[in-house]
Amino acid sequence: MKRTSVATRKAKRQPKPVAERNTKLQRWIDLLAALLSRQLPASFEELRRDVPAYAIGDGPTLMRMFERDKDELRAFGVPIESVTFGDPPENGYRLRARDFYLPFLAVATSERPRIRSAVPPAGYRALDQIAFEPDELTAIGDAAARVRALGDPLLSAEVESAMGKLAFDLPADVIRAAADEHVLTDPVDEKSFALLGAALLDRKVVSFDYHAMSTDETTQRTVEPYGLVFLGGHWYLVARDQAHGQLRNFRLSRITGISPNRGRPQSPDYEIPASFHLDEHARSRHAWNLGDEAVVAAVVDFRRLTGATRAASKLGHAVRGSSNLRRFEVRRPDAFARWLLSFGGDAVPIEPPTLADRFRTIVRETLGRYGATQ
Repeated sequence: MKRTSVATRKAKRQPKPVAERNTKLQRWIDLLAALLSRQLPASFEELRRDVPAYAIGDGPTLMRMFERDKDELRAFGVPIESVTFGDPPENGYRLRARDFYLPFLAVATSERPRIRSAVPPAGYRALDQIAFEPDELTAIGDAAARVRALGDPLLSAEVESAMGKLAFDLPADVIRAAADEHVLTDPVDEKSFALLGAALLDRKVVSFDYHAMSTDETTQRTVEPYGLVFLGGHWYLVARDQAHGQLRNFRLSRITGISPNRGRPQSPDYEIPASFHLDEHARSRHAWNLGDEAVVAAVVDFRRLTGATRAASKLGHAVRGSSNLRRFEVRRPDAFARWLLSFGGDAVPIEPPTLADRFRTIVRETLGRYGATQ
């Protein structure tokens, strides 16, 4: 994601001209067509005859262009293989049609097997056909609706693309989403996602105004973006706060005035440590430990050890002199209290007093809601 910092000159990154983007796209299409038209591996010299952009110019320069194109296509999931073939051996490249094309899709019927293979002549007719049950397609439609409801325009665009490809083979009404599918999440505008996403890809520092719920104050932050995650019904920016020198989770709905660093647009402002893995970071987060609020030290009394409370206790730290007390670092006391409520009295907060009081209030409110008494 992009960062904001004071630049010595106002250098604004300009997008590549349309003609240049189209040239690369045409080159990729020509390369894919050249590879798919061959049953056997082809050397770069053979590919040059079929890809006009590789035909004229300096050999080493064109080879570097080809290597760059090949790597970028692989990054998009195109399985171009590098192989050794011939006598004497030489380097070659291959793209198998069965690895590249998607199978044809159909709605399953009782007479047709769920997955069957066809072996007609060649080309697309030799591809496998996958048959979906109607309820499976309904589940796909519902899943797409949930992704759209998350509010991420980039994910929504991917979903629209995927559903459009399904609709090419399947009746559109078969993959429609259930009308009542809805995911509760904070509203996050498309511009925020676009700015933060671009800054993350370019490794640029970002400055923004952030409203902290703990203090009810808005302050400016300058951060190094590490990733975007959807946790506990909210989108978060995982970033290193430069002022505090710590990794923080910023809720996107509380971020305004995003300003990426425009200086040195071709150079990254920072590096993400090799030891950081966004998926591991996300799995280690809990609703009560998300956000940028001040950390509260909470002590919990695990009165009865069950499978659930034993696992929960391991998320905290040992308290000296006690085997049943555990200390937790909490940023959202309300969420922490509600989490403890799920253990049905087997885990009770005792410190700080404000958390213990809040827990008892939630217990009373819950019991009152269902007409029970404590």
